[in-house]
Amino acid sequence: MSGHSKWATTKHKKAIIDSRRAKSWAKLIKNIEVAAKLGGADLQGNPTLFDAVLKAKKTSVPKDNIDRAIKRGAGIGGESVEYTSIMYEAYGPNGVALMVECLTDNKNRAAAEVRTALTRNGGTLADPGSVAYNFARKGVIVVSSEGTTEDDVMLAALEAGAEEIEPHSEGFEVVTEASDLVSVRSALTDAGIEYESADVEFVPNLKVEIDADTARKIFRLIDALEDSEDVQNVYANFDLTADVQAELEQDE
Repeated sequence: MSGHSKWATTKHKKAIIDSRRAKSWAKLIKNIEVAAKLGGADLQGNPTLFDAVLKAKKTSVPKDNIDRAIKRGAGIGGESVEYTSIMYEAYGPNGVALMVECLTDNKNRAAAEVRTALTRNGGTLADPGSVAYNFARKGVIVVSSEGTTEDDVMLAALEAGAEEIEPHSEGFEVVTEASDLVSVRSALTDAGIEYESADVEFVPNLKVEIDADTARKIFRLIDALEDSEDVQNVYANFDLTADVQAELEQDE
């Protein structure tokens, strides 16, 4: 889930819980398979695959699973994979805009699961284009603050073409044009700055502040959507003030 709020950090930690790890791994494996299918099995020559593998390793996906996924995606050994990418536009509680990105081998199942999650959690499907206009495809690099200062990140990233560096409680989000993701990622690495993840995401152009009650409803909806193995990512345009974050932390 990406709402470009500090909730993303907390959400990432919760995703490590064993009960959800299997689904998390399945989604990471899909990303590897698709990246290998589109760009080949060579990690050095396929930046998308490189980042997909890095993310899988950081989430403790076993090396054998990663290697098999690369081979399936690249068609090595006779196995092959076929997935369809589908984007659903939706509204959550209080009109929060959502982009739901699916990667599936069964479009009917994906559609049914997305509709069910929305209906049961106060969301509705939106007409095509009614939500997408408020999002832009951007590169997003997540950097931990451990051993790294904002000045270090800014110096390396901005010179390489980054648009924005957004500080968070445990690190920084570096936002780039989608086409500049690899060059900015490489600049950070060359500067000795390790990154947690590097992905092309849908970033909202305008965010809406929500109160704690709305945030709880939105999180329940996003959790329900992400329970589907066909849903790869959920992007939202909400923002949380420091006061709202503090209130939500009391729920922990």
